[in-house]
Amino acid sequence: MAAESIFGAEPLPLDFNRYLQGKYLYERHCLVCHGARGDGKGEMAATLTPRPRSFREGQFKFRTTPWGALPTDDDLRHTIKHGLTGTAMGMFSHLSDEEITALMDYVKSFSRRWRKAENYAEPLTQPTPPAWLRHPAEIAAHAAKGAPLFQAHCASCHGSSAEGQGPAAAVLKDLWGHPARPSDLRQPHLRCGDRPQDIERVLITGLNGTPMISFAAVLSSEQRWDIIAWILSQRLPEVPTLSKAPPR
Repeated sequence: MAAESIFGAEPLPLDFNRYLQGKYLYERHCLVCHGARGDGKGEMAATLTPRPRSFREGQFKFRTTPWGALPTDDDLRHTIKHGLTGTAMGMFSHLSDEEITALMDYVKSFSRRWRKAENYAEPLTQPTPPAWLRHPAEIAAHAAKGAPLFQAHCASCHGSSAEGQGPAAAVLKDLWGHPARPSDLRQPHLRCGDRPQDIERVLITGLNGTPMISFAAVLSSEQRWDIIAWILSQRLPEVPTLSKAPPR
């Protein structure tokens, strides 16, 4: 229940007023989907795909930290402010930084993982995107190298064309036993973000609570960027929308 200081130091004393503010904000904005107990079983949950995340296990998909670790406060703040494309998790950019901090503290109260130092980790250092990403001809050359790598490591779930319908897709489950449908990576807007480095981040961190593991130890940096080049070559044309969340 106490807010942890960064990277697993001793818990900070509970700010009860901020906790109550976070509880009020959670009940106003989050309860209908994530549930009163933070278990992802709000009254709207059964109608939503993907299902709202349960906070009780302390497992979060979108992080800058290693596989299995808790997200940083900046990671949580980004998800709350900007939402997740293709889900019912909307943008809460109207909330002030103070309100988001209070809301994060309340969300952390649902899981004991936030109380244990071993669950914290520093953000991973991502490599600078290669210069060749600025040159279409070079992207095509790297995409050709990435095609067989994608087929070997990703196609069983994401499909041979990155459409999210690989042979394993129908049987994939998340930590809670719900169907875990792989993303259609051809879409111009992905839940992780729109930039190449957003895809690279998921390849090295994985998505906690899902079958999407980290490939940091499986693929070299060069191989990951080649796969990303191939994914970019498969993108569908963007359909104009009224608004667009800022990139991560």
